[in-house]
Amino acid sequence: MGNTAVVVGGGIGGLAAALGLRLVGWEVTVLERAPAFADVGAGISLHANGVRALEALGVGEAIRAAARPLYTGGNRTPDGRWLARMDGAALERRLGTPVVGILRADLHRVLREALPAETVKTGVEVTEVGGAGDADLVVVADGVNSRLRAGLFPAHPGPVYSGSTVLRAITAHPLPDLRSDLELTWGPGAEFGHIVFADGRAEWHAVIGSPPGVRHADPLTAMRRHFRGWHDTVTTLLDATRPEDVLHHDIHELVTPLPTFTVGRVAILGDAAHAMTPNLGQGASQALEDAAVLASCLATEPTVESALLRYDAVRRPRCRSVARAARQAGRMGHRLTHPAAIALRNTALRLAPSEATLRAVLRHADWTPPQLR
Repeated sequence: MGNTAVVVGGGIGGLAAALGLRLVGWEVTVLERAPAFADVGAGISLHANGVRALEALGVGEAIRAAARPLYTGGNRTPDGRWLARMDGAALERRLGTPVVGILRADLHRVLREALPAETVKTGVEVTEVGGAGDADLVVVADGVNSRLRAGLFPAHPGPVYSGSTVLRAITAHPLPDLRSDLELTWGPGAEFGHIVFADGRAEWHAVIGSPPGVRHADPLTAMRRHFRGWHDTVTTLLDATRPEDVLHHDIHELVTPLPTFTVGRVAILGDAAHAMTPNLGQGASQALEDAAVLASCLATEPTVESALLRYDAVRRPRCRSVARAARQAGRMGHRLTHPAAIALRNTALRLAPSEATLRAVLRHADWTPPQLR
């Protein structure tokens, strides 16, 4: 019998880990506490590193079929003026792919369909590592509020509220007249952005500085009020949204890094290991990188123990760097409130040469995956 692994958590990171482990010859079981997988009304953008990780995991073709390449867009001010333009064609020339937009439900579906049906068991809650059985490896992928992480690191403070909350929704119908594929608009203490998907619908998100736990009886009306006077694209997106489709989540992150991503024969990945703010759009891509690197380490190192040491040595510094950069991007983006600081940032962005803007994206997106086959 070959090596066996139990993956706790059936989200993007957990399913990707299962794919990678199977590619390198492991027997894998995924345990998901939800009784069934329901479509989640949100979408994500994937930079080249995320796309490359998916290609290494064997689902690149299916992802490209489901995703939309995002070529146009950038950063704007609330009155609609451009601060910086995104050049998707330049990213494609340098990295082989622009940023792509994909419905989270489609990404999840592609990952699930690449696994044998019996691999994933729903309705199974694991509250401690011992509950995963006697597998050769346990992969902890149970998200930002990971109960297993809390058990492994009882002295760690866990996730903290970032100071920002996010509301998001997918439009009820396609919006063919949108002028760009991917936008972020920064105003004092707030951000409004959108991504366009393959079917022509768009997801919008609104990030607002707020105390945790604040909820609105009518969130769509609250967003119209909060973003009144912003440029027409904001109004178009809100007007194309059904009130019942609006999701609202507070943003939590692991500000205190974990001392290690492995404990014994346990590997931690995705948000359970390095939950970060969404300001760089790197959360899912980092989880996908984790999965590819973990599988590669297990395929190339002589023992599970040495493989996990290698995984930790490779992943922890990179994830810490990306998380720190995401936090800083938020401070320089939607969290700015002082008029002088906003004016200084806007001037710097307008004057920055296009190559400098491109290098900022390449810093995190230009990642080479391991070969798993």
